[in-house]
Order: sequence, then C-alpha cells, then structure tokens
Amino acid sequence: MPADPLHRAGTPQRSTTSQPPSGSGASAIEVRRSARRRRTVSAYREGDRTVVLIPARMSEAEEQRWVSVMLDKLAAQESKRVLGDAELAERAERLSAQYFDGRARPSSVRWVTNQNTRWGSCTPAEGSIRLSHRLQGMPEYVVDYVLLHELAHLLVPGHGPRFWRLLEAYPRTERAKGYLEGVVAAERLPHLPGARGE
Repeated sequence: MPADPLHRAGTPQRSTTSQPPSGSGASAIEVRRSARRRRTVSAYREGDRTVVLIPARMSEAEEQRWVSVMLDKLAAQESKRVLGDAELAERAERLSAQYFDGRARPSSVRWVTNQNTRWGSCTPAEGSIRLSHRLQGMPEYVVDYVLLHELAHLLVPGHGPRFWRLLEAYPRTERAKGYLEGVVAAERLPHLPGARGE
C-alpha cells in the first residue's frame, strides 16, 4: 500500500483538536498542519470528527477562517446528497434513538411530492411519516428537524407544550425553524424584473 503523502516520514505536522460550539450539533474538528502543504486547504469527515488540512505557516486567524469555510463547503456537499426512502427511515430510527430514547417507532417514512404547503405530515394511528420532496437538498439539520417534528407526533399528537418540550432536546430546532421560515418568506416575495438574468 503506498504511503499517504500527507503523512510521509519526516513531514513535520501539528495537529490540534477542538470541540464545536455547544449546541451546534457538529462533530469535533481536528486541524492538521503540514510543512509540505503550501497553499491548498482541504477537509473531510473521519468518523465523528472533521479533519481540516492546512499549511503549517498559517496564522491562528487564517486557520479559524479556513476551518469555517471548509465546514460550510462540506455541509453544502452533504446537503446535495438526496436520501432515499430506506435511508430516510434509518435516519428517523437513529434520531428517535438519540432524542426520544427510541420511543417513536414509525411504520413507514417516505418522500412525497403532493405536499406543497407543509414540510411533513404524520398519521399517528398508522405510524406513517411523509416528508415533502421540497426538503431534498436542504441542509441535513433541517431535514433532521422535520423528521424529529413528525416523530414527536407519534408520541404527542398535537402542538401543545408537551410536544415542544420533546423537540427542545434537538439543539438545532430554532435554527431549522428559522431556515424554513426564511424559505417560505422568500417564496412569497414578488417576482422582480431582472432577477435570474432576465
């Protein structure tokens, strides 16, 4: 097996690991500095952490800026991946285990194309959850929030205080709600001449 060019013998490297801001839902971040790396910066996911590779000569301020840029790029790449129905069901199972102690057990979870006025729906009597296809391509934390919202309906049918207390367990609830409100607001904007290259 050829040697990893980033980890050649004699290549001085410094690695620092930091935790993301609490409540961000993000994984740990490891920054690896390399004297051989001159200008390029790259990043990838490694298990439950994000690894960012930077040139050794970068200042701490440049490091922070590039970590932020690379996290945004990774998130954008990941959000383009469209989950199939089977992956969506697996994700719902994981979220239920993580936030609701596995108590929310849907019988089916699937994408649908006939929901244009709401993001998701749940039929507690059947245990079925349906997510609007319009969520496809949105950030994963937004899809997770909608899934959790519908999973919570398997435990609490209405939108009373008990329901919202369940969703407080998810640290990105307010951020996801804000994102979806922004999408709805943008859809209501009047069409402006000259937009989209007209």
